[in-house]
Amino acid sequence: MTPDKNYCIPEQFIFEQVKSCPVVVNFRGEPVTSDAGLTLIAELDRKREITSRVAACFKDYRDRSKVLHPVHSLIAQRIYGLIMGYEDINNHETLRHDPIFALSVGKAINSELESITLAGKSTLNRLEHW
Repeated sequence: MTPDKNYCIPEQFIFEQVKSCPVVVNFRGEPVTSDAGLTLIAELDRKREITSRVAACFKDYRDRSKVLHPVHSLIAQRIYGLIMGYEDINNHETLRHDPIFALSVGKAINSELESITLAGKSTLNRLEHW
């Protein structure tokens, strides 16, 4: 017996709005990424609050006025890198300028002129040895 078509339809997944200009998917070949699946992983993380619960286990003693990268952002960046296959922390020197990683950790992307900078390898290394 063939199952009813409605039985096989998975739950729909609606993406949360990001705090930046619209993200457009097209085939023009302009800025291209092979890490677009990270947006789905980040959305699942936000809905399930996985990295935010991990971040809540850390006590941040840094001066808040000097913090560029909150603990939650650092943890999310490192975990997302591992999920995407970037096991070596040195990869984050390049990934720190990646717009998909920036969107995933909640950084706003407003224009091509504004540089996006996530945490580099040294900052993430300090997190791992915190």
